[in-house]
Amino acid sequence: MNMRMHNPPHPGEVIRELCLKPLSLSVTDAAKHLGVSRKALSELLNGRVGVSSEMAIRLSIAFDTTAESWFAMQMEYDLWKAEKKRPKLKVKKIKVA
Repeated sequence: MNMRMHNPPHPGEVIRELCLKPLSLSVTDAAKHLGVSRKALSELLNGRVGVSSEMAIRLSIAFDTTAESWFAMQMEYDLWKAEKKRPKLKVKKIKVA
């Protein structure tokens, strides 16, 4: 049974809407707090890159969350995108004797 979320948000969208906006943090200020470049954070917020293991740790420290929660969110998003391609995959089942 497929229990995956329908159209889950990219983690960058969650960061922007639930972390930065409520705190009135600009991308520049948030990047400084996270210890990353503005460009790196912007690429994440705009969905051009995913949450790396290091970024998950940075986010967990900055927003008092867990790295696992950010990683799980990224995995859910990635799996949802991949599942959309399932019908086009050329894979045959392997039969075990």
